[in-house]
Amino acid sequence: MPTLHVELGDRRYPLHIGPGLLDQPDLLQSHLPGRQVLVVTNTTVAPLYLDRVRATLTGLRHHALILPDGESFKTLDTLNQVFTTLLNHRFDRHCAIIALGGGVIGDLAGFAAACYQRGVAFIQIPTTLLAQVDSSVGGKTAVNHPLGKNMIGAFYQPLCVVADTETLNTLPDRELSAGLAEVIKYGLIRDRPFLDWLDAHLEDLINRDPAALSQAIERSCRIKATIVAADERETGERALLNLGHTFGHAIETGMGYGVWLHGEAVATGMVLAADLSARLGWLNPAQVERVRVLLTRAGLPLTPPPELTPDDFLRLMAVDKKVQDGRLRLVLLRDLGQGVIAESVDARQLRATLAADSFG
Repeated sequence: MPTLHVELGDRRYPLHIGPGLLDQPDLLQSHLPGRQVLVVTNTTVAPLYLDRVRATLTGLRHHALILPDGESFKTLDTLNQVFTTLLNHRFDRHCAIIALGGGVIGDLAGFAAACYQRGVAFIQIPTTLLAQVDSSVGGKTAVNHPLGKNMIGAFYQPLCVVADTETLNTLPDRELSAGLAEVIKYGLIRDRPFLDWLDAHLEDLINRDPAALSQAIERSCRIKATIVAADERETGERALLNLGHTFGHAIETGMGYGVWLHGEAVATGMVLAADLSARLGWLNPAQVERVRVLLTRAGLPLTPPPELTPDDFLRLMAVDKKVQDGRLRLVLLRDLGQGVIAESVDARQLRATLAADSFG
């Protein structure tokens, strides 16, 4: 079982990655500060894994909150259900919240932990590939607003992450592909050899080969842990992790949360970012095509929804956490394996990318 760490001084925490971890009580109980535990999960994950998690909490006072599944429920109203449950069961500030599920559950439960009684303990048990390689690591927690994705939230680190790779056996194919978008992102922004490895092993990942999945998850988490340790609150290089996300969040918001999966929107956003990088002279056509082919092989969309015009994109992208002083910052590619934060992009080139015939 590989164990990585996010190095944040006295808030250093482990990332446990491997099969069968849900059945190891010590991985959870050794991190719990008290005897009160709320497990937050959803209607899809609960029938599969909730009983196994609760079995590891023997001797503790624990309760489960089962929420509806889907991005459309990542709201302040749902967040309030978590607070109401905690208060109804008289959980104190020594309680812990365990997030059992994908990115929506992790983000929402983490934000609840950041707020309840000004902060309580929090553990991530991600059950999707996207959550295991991305959203469970790094302490970003949030809910959505109708005007923008993840606009209400906090940086709040978990005490540990327990990524049981066997949970991916029950993941729908579409969700697996969505997670591969984030895996491919790491190769594009930071690790050209990893990108080459993905090219060679993508079919193994799609076929859920356990060794390939474990290697991809470990390598992705190692990259993210290094970046988060260097820039926890995204004042600099952590923004590189947002390759494709500004375009992708516009798609998710514009189409309605949950219509496109997050990874699907990010994949299309990465194609747009690669196109814009080529217009700036940083990528050549063969490199852009390599990005497109890899994402196609992963079963991901390349084309933005026809319902969104370039004007729609620009309007939605203006409501983005990476906007500073009215200027839109984009993560682009100076080369494959080398992400760059573009502080100012020519508006004509950006519009040309959004209006390109190959996307419309």
